[in-house]
Amino acid sequence: MIERYTNPEMGAVWTEDNKYRKWLDVEIAVCEAWTKLGKIPAPALKRIKAKAGFEVERIEEIEKVVKHDIIAFLSSVAEKVGRDSRFIHLGLTSYDVVDTALSLLIRESLKKIRRRLLELKKVLRRQAVKYKKTICMGRTHGIHAEPVTFGFKVLVWYEEIKRHLDRVDRAIDVISVGRISGSVGTYIHLDPRVEVAALKTLGLRPAPVSTQVLQRDRHAEVMSVLALVASTLEKFAVEIRHLQRSEVLELEEPFTTGQKGSSSMPHKKNPVRCERLSGLARLVRGNLHAAFENMALWHERDISHSSAERIIFPDSFTLTDFMLTEAIDVIGNWRVHPENMRRNIQATRGLIFSQRVLLALTQKGILRDDAYPLVQKNSLKVWDEALDFKTLVLADPDIRRTLSPKEIEECFSLQPYLEKIDYIFERVLGHES
Repeated sequence: MIERYTNPEMGAVWTEDNKYRKWLDVEIAVCEAWTKLGKIPAPALKRIKAKAGFEVERIEEIEKVVKHDIIAFLSSVAEKVGRDSRFIHLGLTSYDVVDTALSLLIRESLKKIRRRLLELKKVLRRQAVKYKKTICMGRTHGIHAEPVTFGFKVLVWYEEIKRHLDRVDRAIDVISVGRISGSVGTYIHLDPRVEVAALKTLGLRPAPVSTQVLQRDRHAEVMSVLALVASTLEKFAVEIRHLQRSEVLELEEPFTTGQKGSSSMPHKKNPVRCERLSGLARLVRGNLHAAFENMALWHERDISHSSAERIIFPDSFTLTDFMLTEAIDVIGNWRVHPENMRRNIQATRGLIFSQRVLLALTQKGILRDDAYPLVQKNSLKVWDEALDFKTLVLADPDIRRTLSPKEIEECFSLQPYLEKIDYIFERVLGHES
């Protein structure tokens, strides 16, 4: 059940009650605009604002008969307002209300996602700085490459979250539009000034042109941002899962008092929360496909997008918000094992220094095409015969003709791998408070 992954704050946005509240906000804003233009008497507006309300249960009861949610909503409101309800929904079509209100719901949700991203950014910065000089193994293709630092790895994540914050800001701007332009978007029964005034009240701006609906590329863009955020969180989770493997054990997600990892094996501490993040990211990305499909509607509007959107927006925002909350806790409270990072650096018996040996040879005038086979020959012996790379290099007469023992020893120092870390951190964090 999706409720299992619902944080109360985000869940409250996508309740039926909040949806109808936004619908009513749109209707009241339109009434206010009509009143300014003299179409609705001021006393009537005052009575509408005082009496207007709804009951979700009553709306559902009416909808069972009329089979139309906006009509059911308007009937419920009319029961509260009485005779003045004739001024409500004046000149409007359903999607003047539904789409404008949906923009409000999406914007509200994006702002909550933005706050979560800021929390995650703060946690990532703290962990990056904390482990800035904690040396660990860098891997490419899953194979030991050259040393990095654990803080450097986290700094890469930090910068990615900054990009997502920019994307969310753009998505908020893209969706902060409404439409109050009538049945096919041509204002036949409306004054365009009503749209301008009502949307200003709601903190939105008019779409420059629309049909009966806002064009769904806007909504697909929002969903793209959620899918990107979810995919980044999965990327973090996959890295943590790899680093928690028994053979690696450089990092562990939190394991709380009383927690159990297996029904049969008491020793297990499984990265279940990170695995959950991987699974939920697939759902958010899957919902993006539906958002793309929703862009191609018939003529000025059909309703094929509506049923999908009633699922993909609540679910995607709820899941992304939950994933961010989980990531904040996992990263904020993980267990880091620097001693195992050091151990793993030594696991390949010096092979990680092969590029330094190669470059040392070329700097002494050996052609790269001649130096590479010399280093690779010894590297393959290490792989095949479990020998020590430095020992082999020191004993290789072809290499010793060019490099002294002291120069070879210098190739096997970890210190150079820390030399540019301060520069990278300064480039990313130096301008930030």
